[in-house]
Amino acid sequence: MTANLTRRTWLTTAATAVGGMAIAGAAASAQENKDRKTAAPFRYGLNTATLRGQKLSIVEEVEIASRAGYQAIEPWVSELHQYVAEGGSLKDLGKRIADRGLSVDSAIDFFEWIVDDDAQRKKGLENARRSMDRVKQIGGLRIAAPPSGATNRAAIPLLTAAERYRVLLDIGTQIGVIPQVEVWGFSKVLSRLGEAALVAIESGHKEACILADVYHLYKGGSGFEGVNLLGGSTMHVLHMNDYPADPPRAVITDAHRIYPGEGVAPLKTFLRDLRHIGFRGVLSLELFNREYWKHDALAVARTGLEKMKAVVASSLE
Repeated sequence: MTANLTRRTWLTTAATAVGGMAIAGAAASAQENKDRKTAAPFRYGLNTATLRGQKLSIVEEVEIASRAGYQAIEPWVSELHQYVAEGGSLKDLGKRIADRGLSVDSAIDFFEWIVDDDAQRKKGLENARRSMDRVKQIGGLRIAAPPSGATNRAAIPLLTAAERYRVLLDIGTQIGVIPQVEVWGFSKVLSRLGEAALVAIESGHKEACILADVYHLYKGGSGFEGVNLLGGSTMHVLHMNDYPADPPRAVITDAHRIYPGEGVAPLKTFLRDLRHIGFRGVLSLELFNREYWKHDALAVARTGLEKMKAVVASSLE
């Protein structure tokens, strides 16, 4: 009997242990899924246009981005030119940015790389080289390549644009700053996500990538579903903003951009789609709202970050 009781006790204990392990395993798996679901899928950046109206220096903008809690800053190259003209050291600025825990995943400029005029395009590429060099000196990784100079002209054949983008990419890879073909919704060329994707693909360059923008996707009529046909490595930065229901798309402008979550853009679905395709880059807050420019710069930066995080959190639910 003692042997039977011992065997019965062992079986009971073993069964209890296995059951406990299964419950614990299920609980751990559930917690892992919860942690994975709630983990921050993106990083957050501040495009300095958001604070343009406050007339700050690039140094002041770096300090604000850091104090507000951003992980990246997206400066305009014109600010770097001004900083150098005033005697500033780009190496020192880069150190300041890094010391504040910020990265420069992208920068904004408007060199004319895509235009038909050969002399104008040559000058545009020279300007691009200079701008890329300055972005490189502050530790920057990429630079915007919008269709500057061609927005109001007859549409440039997209395969021609792809050839010109490859030339720009070759310059960028030599310097170490990659140009991102940018969607501009108001332009007669590269107004749609599909056009930018074609130019990137047909450039035949391994570093080709796209810079999209919530407002411009709406303004150009692309919508947001097309992002599902892209891969996560297609984009490294997304310009984050929202837009109101009124005025209508035909007349809406950059100045109507508002904080994420305060408009009618389908951000919740869009952010889910971005996660689904593997995008893990920077959401860079880019606003041109003149009302925000009247407010305290740090308050605007903090509000923008809070709004972005809230929208991202809602997309994880």
